[in-house]
Amino acid sequence: MSQSEKIKLEHAAAKLFMRLYEAKYGIKMRHIWHNEPRKPDVTCYFDHQKLDLEIAHLYGSEAEAMHLLGRELKDETRQALINLIQTPPDHRLLEALNLLLKNKGDKHYHSEQTWLIIRNANPLWTREDFERNLHLVNLPKSHPFEQIWLLGDLRGETGILQLYTDNRDN
Repeated sequence: MSQSEKIKLEHAAAKLFMRLYEAKYGIKMRHIWHNEPRKPDVTCYFDHQKLDLEIAHLYGSEAEAMHLLGRELKDETRQALINLIQTPPDHRLLEALNLLLKNKGDKHYHSEQTWLIIRNANPLWTREDFERNLHLVNLPKSHPFEQIWLLGDLRGETGILQLYTDNRDN
């Protein structure tokens, strides 16, 4: 994936999340811009304060990502997709989500306030699948995120789901 494709996907996910969050909670989220490395992907204004958003797309496996992104598939990638059919979808969901959370949790950002936004890009998984398995998610003990949110599908039709909030200040 090219850098411009990645930025386009990140901006689309950020805009979608901001629109859904604002509709649900009535708090304005505006003016996104892209950041350089060592900062989260985009910054916006959240109720007149800067908020950084780290964006992640959850495809499942690398083979699923290549297929969903419309990439040309090699024979071994096709075979990997065939093998995935034998793995229960909930198991694949948890494995992929827990790996994503671990990888993102290991990062450090130059940011005062960062939320992680995970956009589900796998059409086999629904928001209900995430809700049903939420108690099995392995959140790293230490991570840089004040809140973690899930966009239930690529278009945002199933809304947003909060996976984590830091309640220490409440």
